[in-house]
Amino acid sequence: MLADRLATPTADDVLSAVERVAPFASETPLLRNDALDAAVGAKVWIKPENLQVTGSFKIRGAANRLTQLGEAERRAGVVAYSSGNHAQGISRAARMLDIPATIVMPSDAPGVKIEGVKRDGARIVTYDRWEESRETIAAQLCEEAGAILVPSYDDPHILAGQGTAGVELARQVQSIGAHLDHVICCIGGGGLIGGLALAFEALSPSTRIWGAEPEHYDDWLRSLEGGTVVANRRDAPASLCDSILTPQPGDITWSVGRSRIAGGFRVSDGEVAAAMRFAFRHMKLVVEPGGSAALAAALYRRPKAWLGQSVGLLLTGGNVDPDLYARAISGEIPGPDLR
Repeated sequence: MLADRLATPTADDVLSAVERVAPFASETPLLRNDALDAAVGAKVWIKPENLQVTGSFKIRGAANRLTQLGEAERRAGVVAYSSGNHAQGISRAARMLDIPATIVMPSDAPGVKIEGVKRDGARIVTYDRWEESRETIAAQLCEEAGAILVPSYDDPHILAGQGTAGVELARQVQSIGAHLDHVICCIGGGGLIGGLALAFEALSPSTRIWGAEPEHYDDWLRSLEGGTVVANRRDAPASLCDSILTPQPGDITWSVGRSRIAGGFRVSDGEVAAAMRFAFRHMKLVVEPGGSAALAAALYRRPKAWLGQSVGLLLTGGNVDPDLYARAISGEIPGPDLR
């Protein structure tokens, strides 16, 4: 049986998740790029989770959560809600464990993400993200089937599983005798950055952890600045970064991140599109908008005090619709020049 959902995870939980996650996820490499170093003015280490199986880090948390279900819970199946990356992580882990899975997805989710869920055999229930509540729909589905709800971030097992990316990054950097002064990671609900912060707390405590958010969906940064949870505006303008648009920090993720995240950066859609172009042209990497937020922050929002320091970046996903990607890398979506 799963532990109390409200339990706050620790660094030990992240470290113990490594063995459970290993059969499901790849150890993504550690990359360097001279053009990126020159553009940022720092020594930059890249953790490309866009190369992960299912195309994002989300398989890590999904595997850690589902492997800890009891036999009766596995037979009853799982329900998740997601715009795509968590959906693909859950559907892949569920297929590998022979667990029935239903995914509640917005009707405007990127087609590449919907296709990925279908390939793994999960059932999809769509909804209108502006008019309907995914939480209500998922709760009804769980009640009807007796299934287990698997949140995308506000769950201790999900957070601990996502943190295995941070364990890998810290150990990879240490294995070559290097040290990171800073790590930048995108923030949606806070599961990844929370797990990352716990991993570095255990393995490299002097490294400072920073978040990157879309400029109109900066609930985490405003919460950190004010010391209390605040929500995004419901009437905020649309953003390219569909994978990291969440209402507000979760209870569990906030309890972990509030004292461990040093601060963060707000990035515009133009900066995100420019970062996608940079990743394509200089690193030959396909990165989705939300997955490019940390790179955009390093390229366009880095403090001058970071010059000459060592910075880690997580590129968190590569599941992007071809049409949107073509618009971004062609320059049809305008963005800034490098300063």
